[in-house]
Amino acid sequence: MKRIWVRDQLRQLIEDNPSGALIPSERDLSEQFGVSRPTLRAAIEELARDGLLVRHPGRGTFTTARPVSQPLAGLDGSSGFAVPPADGAWLSRVEQFQIAPAGPRLGARLHISPATEVLTVLRLRITDDEPMAIEHIALPAGLVPGITPADFEAGSLYQVLRKRFDVHVATAVQTTEATVTDVNESALLGVPVHAPALLFARTTKDAEARTVEYTRSIYRGDRYRITAQLRFDDSSG
Repeated sequence: MKRIWVRDQLRQLIEDNPSGALIPSERDLSEQFGVSRPTLRAAIEELARDGLLVRHPGRGTFTTARPVSQPLAGLDGSSGFAVPPADGAWLSRVEQFQIAPAGPRLGARLHISPATEVLTVLRLRITDDEPMAIEHIALPAGLVPGITPADFEAGSLYQVLRKRFDVHVATAVQTTEATVTDVNESALLGVPVHAPALLFARTTKDAEARTVEYTRSIYRGDRYRITAQLRFDDSSG
């Protein structure tokens, strides 16, 4: 069928172009491939349903932005994972920055008294000039005296903790589950309301086994991907 052939040609066009690239118009592509515009349009709509193309009325058809990959590598002799940096150049924009008593729920998360002051930060994580994630970060304020919003906007927060405050993060327990974005999250991430997302909740300890961070993050489900290295032995299920 011509539509299948056209779809294969479009797939090759997508692979040959960077993410977010504008592809030629339907008129130009129909002439290039020697097919009718209805046949071409049907192939484009099929690839759009598959998430490979996105159509913007009045602007044209674009290749979909490639997912950002976060690798996880198993540690020898341990049940944990090393966490190399994710793909791309990451920036952050701080939306909220405040210090207040922990309260009972956050105090329990951080294993501190509810009256202990906690720094809470809401930041938007950006890569390839697109918002990728919303992070709600909580740190015991006494661990980071003098820290500023700028410290959360450039580079790695964990590097800041190590170099400026002698806090060496060592281990974390992190859960991951599927969710959808609410109205506020959708506005920050630039996605429709109830868009698919990944919810991460992480409790981090330092080399002295102190709980030093609790972070709750919402990552775009259409752009973020986790890749894990797995090892198997005779006891593997």
